[in-house]
Amino acid sequence: AQEGVRSALGRLIAVAENYPDLKANSNFQELQAQLEGTENRIAVARTAFNEKTQAYNVAVRRFPANLVAGILSFGQKPYFEADDSAAQTPEVAF
Repeated sequence: AQEGVRSALGRLIAVAENYPDLKANSNFQELQAQLEGTENRIAVARTAFNEKTQAYNVAVRRFPANLVAGILSFGQKPYFEADDSAAQTPEVAF
């Protein structure tokens, strides 16, 4: 019985020693999933903004709304365009 306990304890210690690597690996995978989710949410928000902007721009050009828009100084709005520096991948150091 004592030999069985030693054997099981040895395997447990081996797993415990490898646990930090497993934990770091799972944390990194979770970080990647969160970054991917963030990128997707940004893309969805950008698309929604541009769709609403397009609808607004069409509305202020369409008669008779264009008369009211002209009187109240409602002009066309620009679409969302990311800065050129946003296309560069940031460096991450561990």
